[in-house]
Amino acid sequence: MSAMWRPRIKFEHRPVRYADGRVRIGGSAPGIARGLRDPDGSVWALLALLDGSRTVGQIADDLVRRFPDRTLREVREAVGDLDAAGYLEDAAETALSAFERERYSRSRAYFRASDRTPGRSRWDAQLQLKQARVVVVGVGGTGCAAALALTMSGVGQLHCVDADVVEVSNLNRQFLFTEQDLGRAKVDAALDRLRLHNSHVELTGSKERIEGPEQLRALAVACDVLLVTADQPSTGEIRSWANQACRATGTAWVHSGYDGPRVSVGLFRPGSTPCYDCARAAEAHRRSVLSPRTAWAPGEPMERVQAANAVSAGTAGFYAAHAVMSLITGVPDLAADREYGMSLTTMRDYDTLQLEQRWPDCPVCGHDDGG
Repeated sequence: MSAMWRPRIKFEHRPVRYADGRVRIGGSAPGIARGLRDPDGSVWALLALLDGSRTVGQIADDLVRRFPDRTLREVREAVGDLDAAGYLEDAAETALSAFERERYSRSRAYFRASDRTPGRSRWDAQLQLKQARVVVVGVGGTGCAAALALTMSGVGQLHCVDADVVEVSNLNRQFLFTEQDLGRAKVDAALDRLRLHNSHVELTGSKERIEGPEQLRALAVACDVLLVTADQPSTGEIRSWANQACRATGTAWVHSGYDGPRVSVGLFRPGSTPCYDCARAAEAHRRSVLSPRTAWAPGEPMERVQAANAVSAGTAGFYAAHAVMSLITGVPDLAADREYGMSLTTMRDYDTLQLEQRWPDCPVCGHDDGG
């Protein structure tokens, strides 16, 4: 800890004292709240001193004067325990402008409520977003919602990639487009709309169709997180390309999408854990040992259209933005190298992927050492 660190209890974690002497800190959320024993009142007195106006040394001196049975070492250790549990922040100010502090004041409150990282200042997470560069591949239903959320949240640089133009069928779910955008390049229309939401974000775009992993590698090497929401040439293939590209560059990446009422998001940090293609190989093996199946085929050809609306697309996109911000800031610290899902039919979550070890026949990482 810095000698000039001035710890303060995060407002969202402010403690409560009960008549029987018990103290609770961290609010009421499961996994965050904690009860503290306080038979002599010294714990409550310590919490009162954690208002950001004193250094740890000053806090220890003040408390020991009031409670001589306590030692300076005990007080310092108690402050360290509260910090390690994520209840404290540094009251020091930040380099953010006054306008930015006002704009993101609610975001700061959200991060403080969710962050359990010791020793962070109150604006650390927002500063990490401001310094980050994200690439969004595919500005469709999921991509529009994700790009909007990331822009409004203050990510520093956002680059959008898409080769398509706005069509009538897009307007039921792609938030960045209106009827006046019909026939326009999606990237151009998206950037125009995003700039209206946040002029402090550096917004760029490219009109290109992804046709192989090398294009994604060129994008991944220049960003902190690559977000893949495109579904062409196919969802599985482009995600596999992203996996290959990001493993080569060491870039964190996210994919998200929807299939009718099923919404999923995957987040990955290339390393020694199973990769996306491990899951594909494992699933292919599982299917290979199942009994042969015959798919129903109607006598007349049936038109297949994407089953989606603004809710399913928006949910997928906002999940994706949440995952991207988790990889950038660590708030919340979501488990990576796995997929999460939710059914809009039941409003229940489900895990769609979590492998404990690499698939030995994975074409990407099955035979390497994770480097």
